Amino acid sequence: MLDTQATLPDDADELKALVLAQQAEISSRDVLIEKLKHQLAGMRRNRFGASAEALDQLELVLEGEEIAAAAETRPEEPPAATPKRRPRRKPLPGHLPRTEQVIMPDETCQACGGALRPLGEDVTEELEYIPGRFVVRRIVRPKLSCRCCETIHQAALPARPIERGRPGAGLLAHVLVSKYADHLPLYRQSQIYAREQVDLDRSTLADWVGKSTALLEPLAEAIAAHVLAGQAIFADDTPVGVQAPGHGKTKTARLWAYVRDERPWAGTGQPAAVYRFTPDRQGKWPQQHLAGFGGWMHADGYAGFEALYRDGTISEVACLAHVRRKFYDVHAATGSAIAEQALARIQTLYDVERQARGQAPDRRHDIRQDAARPLFEELEAWLPTQLARISGKSPLAGAIRYAVTRLKRLRPYLDNGILEIDNNTAERSMRAIALGRKNYLFMGSARGGKSAAIAYTLIGTAKLNSVDPQAWLADVLARIPEHKINRIDELLPWNWVAQQAQAVPAQP
Repeated sequence: MLDTQATLPDDADELKALVLAQQAEISSRDVLIEKLKHQLAGMRRNRFGASAEALDQLELVLEGEEIAAAAETRPEEPPAATPKRRPRRKPLPGHLPRTEQVIMPDETCQACGGALRPLGEDVTEELEYIPGRFVVRRIVRPKLSCRCCETIHQAALPARPIERGRPGAGLLAHVLVSKYADHLPLYRQSQIYAREQVDLDRSTLADWVGKSTALLEPLAEAIAAHVLAGQAIFADDTPVGVQAPGHGKTKTARLWAYVRDERPWAGTGQPAAVYRFTPDRQGKWPQQHLAGFGGWMHADGYAGFEALYRDGTISEVACLAHVRRKFYDVHAATGSAIAEQALARIQTLYDVERQARGQAPDRRHDIRQDAARPLFEELEAWLPTQLARISGKSPLAGAIRYAVTRLKRLRPYLDNGILEIDNNTAERSMRAIALGRKNYLFMGSARGGKSAAIAYTLIGTAKLNSVDPQAWLADVLARIPEHKINRIDELLPWNWVAQQAQAVPAQP
């Protein structure tokens, strides 16, 4: 033990200096302890519970690469030369129930007008999936010959999502929804199908996903155009792993989400979300994604967005949820009374928002001016006074400085009824990616990332409109091969729902 009597100086000035030095050391140590507690609490909250089961890394690498390779195949490309030894296509399982679609040619010979007589038929089998079970749909095309001129007649094979492929539109939709909505990697789907005695290899499913998303890309771009036509959007991004060939490891890429949702202010535009994949997080990417957009953008404080705001075409709206999260982390880690009071003040602003939700813009403006503006200005004035009472190096001080900066950029919501108090709409759009990322871990390539972005765009938009993505995609995949590109908007989820409603006869 230190002999304090032997080490303490006798001179009063030296003693005061020693006490001041020890106080400074203790203060510095307290700040360090507070920071470490804050970091530890954050790590505990961000940890995903017990370790998930180990995934087969090779399966996941191949899955991503094969989706990318399939998506890059263009329909106009000539088929590769037939190899000498070609793997035999296995027959579709005989135990599956079969349905038949008979497509007859015209009743008379188009060449001479004579009567037709049966000559034979061609049968094409495709594997279809009806939710809950597999069936084999037989497309029967009888061959007829003319009694007069012996001309052979046969109806053309209907256009299919994958030419010369075996899957029906319903099965393709099921694979997409299982992977990108239900977060089932393709090798797991293959295992599930095997239990029904249907042999679908992971590589086959990957080929289907790549070709399906390439076919659906025009529809995803139509959704993107709809999103960017809005007055205000929500933007966010999240990291995703992508395979780095030749390095034996992954690198960090990004998936960006841009969401249009006018429901909180009773707008007429349908909700929609578009996703974009990029190999990194450079600010040039959102500039490319939002080229042509003019309006408000709810976003976090990412520095890469600053270039978007400089010319005034896009105006920023900050996020109160991010401000709140800073104080919540400090309070959870240290129990700070100041952080607790900040949370209480922020909660009063959210209480006002509950009254404004679903109201017309003018009404929302009036509610905020009467109830929210005084609370907002009180919070802005209160924060700097608290900063003077605490150590400038503490996590709480960092949270206060962040809040002071971001509240200045949140002010537009008080004066505009079409704006929101936070960016939670975009953050909710990232949940599916966060869940899927835990299962498939990374993507095989940049093209595989683009395929994922297309699938997330379609499925996410369907969900926002309360449309069953399985039913919608099954119908769209059946129709889109012959659908005119200048009428692609007819296949958007909200237009599709209207068409389905018109097709159902009225009940007596």
